[in-house]
Amino acid sequence: MDEKSGAKTKRRKVYTNEFRRSVVEHLLTSGKPVAQVAREFGITSGMLRVWKARYGSKDPSIDVSAAKTPEELARENQELRKELARVMTQRDILKKTILIVSEQSNRDIK
Repeated sequence: MDEKSGAKTKRRKVYTNEFRRSVVEHLLTSGKPVAQVAREFGITSGMLRVWKARYGSKDPSIDVSAAKTPEELARENQELRKELARVMTQRDILKKTILIVSEQSNRDIK
């Protein structure tokens, strides 16, 4: 009971990210329904659905848990930097194209 108001205060449970991920992993690998897994871990089905959306893999082909060597990480980093540079170049070209087209359409309006 709250000493000042006399009302009960409900403490909210705080779960670690590791716990949340392990529950979601159990859900995804067990094939059990959400409600059953939620009961097993003492949480609500709604909470488990939120955790699944947050911690569940969006793309099953991407395995973020696979350990990579420093060489693999460096290679992947280099590839990502190249891809980023390419996309930024495309973005800049599109920005310039939009500017040219909008200037052209403004001249046509006048």
